[in-house]
Amino acid sequence: FPPETFILTGTQTSGPPSSKTTPTSATTPRPSSTTPPTPPTPQTTSTTTSHGPTPTQTSISSPHISESTEFISSSTLVYCCVLNDTYYIPGDVVYNGTHGDTCYFVNCSLSCTLEIFNWSCPSTPSPTPTPSKSTPTSTPKTPTPVTSSTPTTSKPPGCPDFIPPRQVSNETWWLCNCTMAICKYNNTVELVEVECEPPPMPTCTNGLQPVRVLDPDGCCWHWECDCYCTGWGDPHYVTFDGLYYSYQGNCTYVLVEEITSKVDNFGVYIDNYHCDVNDQVSCPRTLIVRHESQEVLIKTLQLMPIKVQVQVNRQVVALPYRKYGLQVYQSGINYVVDIPELGAVISYNGLSFSIRLPYQHFGNNTKGQCGTCTNNTADDCMLPSGEVVSNCEFAADHWVVNDPSKPHCPQTGVTTKRPLITPPGGSSTTHHKDCASSLCELIKDSLFAQCHALVPPQHYYDACVFDTCFVPGSGLECASLQAYAALCAHSGICVDWRNHTHGVCSCLPPSLCVHPSHHAPIPTPRPSEANTSLVEGCFCPEGTTSYAPGYDVCVELCGCVGPDDVPRKFGEHFEFDCKDCVCLEGGRGIVCEPKECRQEPLECTEDGTYPLTEVNPADPCCNITSCKCNTSLCQETPPKCPLGFEVKSETRPGKCCPSYSCVPKGVCVHGNAEYQPGSPVYSSKCQDCVCTTKRNSTSQLNIISCSHVPCNNSCNPGFELVEVPKECCGKCVQTHCIIKRPDKNIILKPGDIHSDPKNNCTFFSCVKIHNQLISSVSNITCPDFDPSICIPGSITLMPNGCCKKCIPRNETRIYCSTIPVTKEISYDGCSNNITMNYCSGSCGTFAMYSAEAQGLDHSCSCCKEERTSQRQVVLQCPQGGSKTYTYTHIESCQCQDTVCGLPQTQRSVPRRARRASPRGL
Repeated sequence: FPPETFILTGTQTSGPPSSKTTPTSATTPRPSSTTPPTPPTPQTTSTTTSHGPTPTQTSISSPHISESTEFISSSTLVYCCVLNDTYYIPGDVVYNGTHGDTCYFVNCSLSCTLEIFNWSCPSTPSPTPTPSKSTPTSTPKTPTPVTSSTPTTSKPPGCPDFIPPRQVSNETWWLCNCTMAICKYNNTVELVEVECEPPPMPTCTNGLQPVRVLDPDGCCWHWECDCYCTGWGDPHYVTFDGLYYSYQGNCTYVLVEEITSKVDNFGVYIDNYHCDVNDQVSCPRTLIVRHESQEVLIKTLQLMPIKVQVQVNRQVVALPYRKYGLQVYQSGINYVVDIPELGAVISYNGLSFSIRLPYQHFGNNTKGQCGTCTNNTADDCMLPSGEVVSNCEFAADHWVVNDPSKPHCPQTGVTTKRPLITPPGGSSTTHHKDCASSLCELIKDSLFAQCHALVPPQHYYDACVFDTCFVPGSGLECASLQAYAALCAHSGICVDWRNHTHGVCSCLPPSLCVHPSHHAPIPTPRPSEANTSLVEGCFCPEGTTSYAPGYDVCVELCGCVGPDDVPRKFGEHFEFDCKDCVCLEGGRGIVCEPKECRQEPLECTEDGTYPLTEVNPADPCCNITSCKCNTSLCQETPPKCPLGFEVKSETRPGKCCPSYSCVPKGVCVHGNAEYQPGSPVYSSKCQDCVCTTKRNSTSQLNIISCSHVPCNNSCNPGFELVEVPKECCGKCVQTHCIIKRPDKNIILKPGDIHSDPKNNCTFFSCVKIHNQLISSVSNITCPDFDPSICIPGSITLMPNGCCKKCIPRNETRIYCSTIPVTKEISYDGCSNNITMNYCSGSCGTFAMYSAEAQGLDHSCSCCKEERTSQRQVVLQCPQGGSKTYTYTHIESCQCQDTVCGLPQTQRSVPRRARRASPRGL
């Protein structure tokens, strides 16, 4: 026990008188933020004690007092002290009486301990220290000291007989019931009760109601605005002080940390990611809470429907989880991280988060995207350096956390381009008319009318419109509605809003989405919030209760909990692990016996069957033996069917092995081959045969129908009918060259040359080379002819009948050179007009007498080709195709010596024409 606390026992007290007082602890439990504490009742008590004679021992036994700190919950009062099976609330007088000459006063303190005071009873009766109520004032009452009747000649300083001794006059210390003790002199103690004046209620900039908080002395209270930050949607933020802004970063950020660290490793962080195809908006993915040696990760695994996983120090944990002063549990649709020592409550549901911190622990000492918690929005947009800027989106960029899983995220600097910038000092009020949503209008509708006065709806309405514009059709409007409804529920207003969204914001499963004000919650919340906070979630119907945390099972009565973790009623029979069990009241509760299985012996006699033992589908706990069919065990083999037939197996009902027969395939058979209907059948070259669908009734095969092949005995001009070996009909083979002319086709035999009857300068020829007929059309190109240089009357046609010649007036002649000519070349029925050269002109040919030779001396030279090349030309075919043909092209001409001889027999004109104009080869 502390130095100033002791417990009375049954022994008697003797010795010098003593004084005892116990001050209350300066640190008292902070009341719930949602239920302000009742201020203590102002009381004033004055007591004067004096030093008296040593008491004598008496036979009166002192009361036996024991101490307990057990909590007993009630609907209205909390009993925390127990003495002799009697319960007391804080401030109750437990004992007030005397034992011999010693006076005792025992009360139940605010810390739920029995505090005992004793002093020497004065000889003159003095007032007892029973508290009395008085009217509250702003200053303590001045007590009226009562002095002892024992005459004293001096007033020694201090109160040395108290435990511990109070040696200094006017030394003060606290007793229970907010009573202050003052040592006056000579063991005289003055008791003064503190009176509290209710302070005025402040206005919280975040729009929430202030909470009542006890003063450090535990007597009076004052108002404080708790730090409340929330984020939702894609995402939207409301800082601790109520400043709204939107931010679309896709990194991991600091939501809140302490400026001056008072708690070891405390911080809340958010992991965002781009959740639209255009990477314009972000959504929360993981909420991270750090406290001392633990790191809690609440991860969104799936959005629709929401699926969340909780990890502690990177290990998946089951809920509820409690360790090292931190607890995680599910409350409705929210996953809550609660740190009772700090009064911090952080919740997350996959779409939104909220952080509630008590102002007395975190006021003026927070930094991050949630702001500063000063009840002043002017300094919410603060950078890590401490500099305050006017734009929270700009400040939010600087709270990036180094995340190894996001290498694209820098330590500092802007992380993403935002589609919307919030004006400094408040939220954007520009609404897009084309982004109107009936879901967003619910926030300002009469549905939430009761909540509008407690929680301003404008921020949540703006966020809802923002999501409608930038992520249409995604259902993110539900996050704004859900966040606003959660704040309303926290303020005591429960709104059933999901039924007004026409299924867009439905809860899964919908049959369990009710409110805790009507039903018992399935997830077990922490005791401090079980009866004080409304949450949305899945709850048990009336008349039932939750079986256990983490189980969606509601039961009326808890009889036994079987090995399958399912609650059973007393007397209920069930089967588990192939055992017959019953839930019995008393004893071990569950009694199980092995299940008995029975079956008559079975023999399999049918061909192809064999016995098989397997699990009974109707009773998985027992095996059953049955005759199974395996056709590989059948003794009968399929027959070999003739061509055109196939084996058909037929299994009769109730039989294992099939019966076989040969049935027609529906094909034709010819020459040991099968033909499908419609396919040709080869019989002879002079017959066309096909397999029909008709069936021969005798052979059961399809009939083959044949017809004689018709022969075409007429051929086109230039073609002749030629017999083809091993073929039924002859074949038209080209035997003449066919030269197509506009008026009439010209047909030539190989070797023939024919002039154009209408143009002596054109002639046609036909040759056969390598069994290929080649036709050519030659055009004679005449040398330039100037009749003015001719002797009149000497103009005649050359032997080719095309070009003119004359006797020139002088000997001037054209020298040997290339002369272009246009000819039509035909090959294999394809033709084209080609410009080519030929050699023509005079050379030095003469005959003169030679005295040396004593005869005529002849000098002959001929205009011949000097240089040639092979050229290719594309011939166009009548059917639209083309062929490539190679011919010899004369590049240049030159006079070349030749043997002079007597003229040979004159040849025909066409021969000279061919020399004058070479035909194509």
